[in-house]
Amino acid sequence: IMICFQPFIPFRMAKKAKARVLIVRLMSSAGTGFFYTKQRPRTSPKLSMMKYDPKVQQHVLFNETKKK
Repeated sequence: IMICFQPFIPFRMAKKAKARVLIVRLMSSAGTGFFYTKQRPRTSPKLSMMKYDPKVQQHVLFNETKKK
């Protein structure tokens, strides 16, 4: 009978790939705290668009902020 004791050698796991799309929050510039969530590709510039804010009942500019 042959018994082989091999010491445990830790190895590094490969890093996981990052997502191709980011989930971002579009926050109202009217200061109401209302927001939309959208997806955008990681390589594209930050989003900024006119959308409807129901709290002020008009279209206002929404700018991208981080999704928490």
